[in-house]
Amino acid sequence: MLSASMEKALNKQIRIEAESSQIYLAMASWAEAQGLEGISEFMYAQSDEERQHMLKFFKYINERGGHSLVSDLSKPDSEFGSIKEMFETLFEHEVYVSNTINELVHIALEEKDYATHNFLQWYVAEQIEEEAQARTILDKIKLIGEAKSGLYMFDKDIKRLNVETSVSPTSNN
Repeated sequence: MLSASMEKALNKQIRIEAESSQIYLAMASWAEAQGLEGISEFMYAQSDEERQHMLKFFKYINERGGHSLVSDLSKPDSEFGSIKEMFETLFEHEVYVSNTINELVHIALEEKDYATHNFLQWYVAEQIEEEAQARTILDKIKLIGEAKSGLYMFDKDIKRLNVETSVSPTSNN
């Protein structure tokens, strides 16, 4: 069984994951409106992935005897000055999500809720990958600079972006 405080914290994370999905969705729409179909496709896929993250929390809470809640969501920004600005916003958001996951791990350990601690380890690894991916994209955007031809190639290439980290299942580390 989940404690009341753990259930409340996990429900808060449901909201954060849902808002993450909305942020990616807003970014997908903006990129699509700019004619950047590769970036848009990437963002739509990321939005779906964040929704799946939310659903994992949803099901876990209910499986542990709690009650998952649907809450109001904050409206994400829908305009970005540039691709670089959009991905910087994304990176900052992923760092924020990592911090909230780490806080959940802290609560689980304080409460000696080892089942939840175990459940959260997937999210810890996932956030390492999410931050690394965002950082890699920003590095590529910095390399491109203001070159339109570079942006064109980046837009085509982002569909195939695959960032392996030390926690990736296929990593040899």
